[in-house]
Parts: sequence; C-alpha cells; structure tokens
Amino acid sequence: MTFDELNLIPPILRALHEEGYTTPTPIQQQAIPHVLDGRDLLGVAQTGTGKTAAFTVPILQILTQTAKLENHSHSRIRCMVLTPTRELAIQIGESFAAYGRHLPLRHTVIFGGVGQLPQTNALKRGVEVLIATPGRLLDLMNQGFVDLRHIEVFVLDEADRMLDMGFINDIKRILPKLPASRQTLFFSATMPGAIQELAGSILKPNPVKVAVTPVSSTADTITQSVYMVQKNDKPELLEHILKDKSIKRVLVFTRTKHGADKVVKTLAKANIPAEAIHGNKSQNHRQRALSNFKAGSTRVLVATDIAARGIDVDELTHVINYEIPNEPETYVHRIGRTGRAGADGVALSFCDEEERAYLQDIQKLIRRQIPVVSDHPYFSVFVVPVPLSGGPAIQRPKGPAGRAPRPGRGQEARAPRPAGGSAQGSGRGAGNGSGRSERPAAASGGRSTSANANRPAGGRPAGGGSSTSGGGGGQRRRFRGDGNGR
Repeated sequence: MTFDELNLIPPILRALHEEGYTTPTPIQQQAIPHVLDGRDLLGVAQTGTGKTAAFTVPILQILTQTAKLENHSHSRIRCMVLTPTRELAIQIGESFAAYGRHLPLRHTVIFGGVGQLPQTNALKRGVEVLIATPGRLLDLMNQGFVDLRHIEVFVLDEADRMLDMGFINDIKRILPKLPASRQTLFFSATMPGAIQELAGSILKPNPVKVAVTPVSSTADTITQSVYMVQKNDKPELLEHILKDKSIKRVLVFTRTKHGADKVVKTLAKANIPAEAIHGNKSQNHRQRALSNFKAGSTRVLVATDIAARGIDVDELTHVINYEIPNEPETYVHRIGRTGRAGADGVALSFCDEEERAYLQDIQKLIRRQIPVVSDHPYFSVFVVPVPLSGGPAIQRPKGPAGRAPRPGRGQEARAPRPAGGSAQGSGRGAGNGSGRSERPAAASGGRSTSANANRPAGGRPAGGGSSTSGGGGGQRRRFRGDGNGR
C-alpha cells in the first residue's frame, strides 16, 4: 500500500512526497482511514511505529475539509493534542508543520519551563491546532488564553507516560472543558488497568482498536548482548566500551536521575563528552542536550526512561542499558530506539548480581536468550545469566571464581586467567592488577553462564539512516516513526 491509496488530499500527498515517503507504516495503514471516517480510536503502539503521522495526517485533512464546508475562523482552536513532555510536543508540532506545509492551517506548541509570552502571543493571533503539555495548558486556560469549546478532534498521546508522570488528575480537569461531540484519538504504548479505565471514560462506545508491534517483540535488526559485571565496575566498563570510536551516537539508560548525572560526571573525567536528560533538568537544558545529540555534537546522551520517551534520532547506532530496567517491557522500549526502519542497531546491557532476576524476566518476555559477552576486562562469573525455562543450566566450576583481571590505566586488557583448572573462572588477588583481595564465589546455586563470546561492542557495521522497502531502482522509503516531525 502507498499513501496514494489512502484517499488523502493532494496538498498532503505533495508534502509527504517532498519528505520522501510513499509507504505508510502498519499503524498508519490501519488508523488513517478510520480517523478520516470520524471514528474514535484506541491505538496501542510504541514510539518508532509512525503513530504521530497516523493522527497528524488525517487530522490535517479533516480540518481542511470541514473549514471549506463551514468557513471556520483561524481564531478557533479546533484540534488539541495533549502530550506529556516538551520534547514530544515539539516533535508533534514539527509533524504538523511538515505535512501541512501546503495548507492554510495554523498551529502552535505550548509547554512549561519557559516564558509564556511567545506562546500567548501565538494564541492571540489565532491557531486551529494546539499541541500542549498538561501543566502549561491548565495555566493558560486559567488565565483565559485557551478556549477549548470548539475542539473537533482531541488526541491524548502517550497516555501511560501521563500516568507515570502524575498527569492523570490534570487530564481529568481538562476533559470537562472539551465538547462531548468531539472525535477522540487515544494512544498508549502499554495498557495497564488505570489506562484502560481512562480510555473507557473518554472514548465513545465501540472505538476502533489498532495495535501494532507487540511490546514483547524486539526488531531483528538489533544485535542484543549482555555484559555480566560487578556493580562497582560498571563505570569503567562503560568507559572501556566507549573508547571504540566506531560507536558514533549512543543513548545510555539509567533507572534514576541521580544515576544519569553520576554517569555524565564519570565520563567527563575520562574525557568523553556526555549530557544528561531527565526530569530535574530545566526544559531549556533538556532541549539543548537533545538538539546537541541530534546534531552529533554530543556523542553520548544519558537518560531516564520518562525523559527519553519519544526521542527519535537518525543514525542512533547503540543503546546501552547501564542499569537493567525492573520492568521487562521497558527494555523493549529502550532498545527500540535503535534498529529502526530496517537499519542495524546494537543494544548492550550491563547486568550485575542484583539485576539477574530482571534479566530473566526480559528473556522470558522476548522469548530468547541474550548472548553474553565474556571477552571484556570486567567479566564477572559471580553474576550469571539465568537460563530460559527449560534451557540447560551449566554447572559453576568448583573452587574460587572471580572476574577477569582488570587492566591498570593505560595498560592492555589481559585475557581471563583460569582458576581451579576451569576455563570459566579467573583467579582474583595480587596478580589481577586490581589490588583487591580474593573472595569466594557467590552462592547462587548451580547455574552459570555458557560464556558465549559475542562480537565486541560496535563490532558490526553501524546502521545509519533510513532503510528502504522494495527492491532495485523502484525502492520505496518506509515512512518512519515519531521524531523529527516524522
């Protein structure tokens, strides 16, 4: 299917062709016809599936056609998109600008953390599409700058992140201000009970349901691997991996804001420029860090899950889980930021002893064993991967076991030295270059790792740019996901 087959008006088709896209993604194929028919829609889709265009494109057509029929004024807000973060709001605004470039519709984006004067001036001039974050929207509504009585289409985007960030009560304060006759489009990557309840309360009965890319799946284009490592050795392992200059652009995930800042400081000491993006950073700082990362001036961006939601960066070659998430679905979301649109990507995860259960949950969810990289100077056999249910459990070697010897600064990494006659253990003590005393193997049962060596980080060619679908000279670029206005 092509966009030409979706009954879109010529100005929108022209804009899409100018962007270089002819083939819609699955969610666009499924959602656009129903939205054009005026149906309420419940979309379950992750970032990177093209869901932003799945609602921006038909909304632009609806507003254009109804404006001609009813002679609407630019001074009325006819569509509102509510989204949890400034970054997502800006990206959605870019989508409306790109696909509506040949239409007379006006839009603006409002969000907190910056002065409101430019935003209120835009509202005074009149807009038909408003993209907003909940806090600033309520603020400007209370000041009388925003009137929602004429809304024809309402989009609630990233509903599960709204819940995570504590915006549900704000949403409940906004909903009564919307006309009951509106069309509602509801999008969420996951559907926990509270989100299902919210969807049921704001959608009309029997909405169209669209679900793509189940959360349990990971793209085949992503090479996944796990590094078993002591928790205290994670900073040095990250530095060791990032010395590989073939890793051009990497997104590093931590579980906490404090952890993200700590990683940035550690990398700065190693002369590896990095920036952090999380909820405690100012809006200006977050946007600057994201812009630097997209432009390539910052090689490493360290982020928490909430702050990173919606980040879509061209040629993102690597994702590193510095800390493994405690929710397996989050792992799928994280690594899905690379390997998009058929491009190659690499996902590396650092697993310490406390995170073994998280790793097991992830492997159960994605139904695959993640290969273990053992050929690195911080490999720890105290931390062993848990085999998938029914898989073979390789016995731990007897006698003391530890990690591979750690090189001193400026020294070459040495291969692990066997301990107790086993090729899997390595002695730990005076000769390991770490200055640490030997300690006994952790009592974690009879399981151990097969220590299947994987390619070193960055060992496969980086997958830059967008891929194509089709073959030969008639290749068609697949319409990509949510970021950068796409």
